[in-house]
Amino acid sequence: MLVLLPPSEGKAPSGGGAPLELGALALGGLTTAREAVLGELVELCSGDEDKAREVLGIGEGLRGEIAKNAGLRTAGARPAGEIYTGVLYDALDLGSLDAAAARRAAKALLVFSGLWGAVRVTDRIPSYRCSMGVKLPGLGALGAYWRAPMADALPEAAGGGLVLDLRSSAYAAAWRPKGEVAGRTATVRVLHSRVVDGVEKRSVVSHFNKATKGRIVRSLLTAGAAPRNPAKLVEALRDLGYVVEAEAPGRAGKAWALDVVVSEIH
Repeated sequence: MLVLLPPSEGKAPSGGGAPLELGALALGGLTTAREAVLGELVELCSGDEDKAREVLGIGEGLRGEIAKNAGLRTAGARPAGEIYTGVLYDALDLGSLDAAAARRAAKALLVFSGLWGAVRVTDRIPSYRCSMGVKLPGLGALGAYWRAPMADALPEAAGGGLVLDLRSSAYAAAWRPKGEVAGRTATVRVLHSRVVDGVEKRSVVSHFNKATKGRIVRSLLTAGAAPRNPAKLVEALRDLGYVVEAEAPGRAGKAWALDVVVSEIH
């Protein structure tokens, strides 16, 4: 099973560890593309600060992010699972997994990134600021830039098993499973169900959506579930107590669409 996750906008500090070793990151086929993005980002943030803020889409109060990006090559690095924070990662709570579940996480989880393309949670990276929606002056829109290198690297990473795609739309644009891989891919939407005047109403809630996705991944990891395809994933999630409505693709080359329906927001 390969689980595709979005990064978090907020990130923990880099810390004082050894700096980034770009060639040591997983998915080595992305190294050249990573070097190009890293080089342009560092150059951008080492120059005109106002221009860098405009390109990165960050406000006056986040000027410190520019200096942080400028020092990425020498900053300390930590496992990506410790760098990414926020609602999904709080619910996933990688640090509290037992040893067996942590090993499963290291093999299964892949976090997409505007800067790195995609990394394993065990890959050591510095804290940074660069979303997939950024358009760098030289490389252009990162969502489009990553498509070619991802097209080679991601099918190999997916292997022959299930792909559970929990990415947001901006990060999904960097790689869309095609062909046979798409047929064993499942996307998940979280719906909040409530009864109003005797009628069921369903809605998507962003914060709750992220938290539930984090809990889903944690449940699968701690249970040792290893579904080989979307149909088996539906069975596994139902066994874990989730209410799941599944829609198989109408034609070959399309992903399964899963709705996880919940009645409580927390």
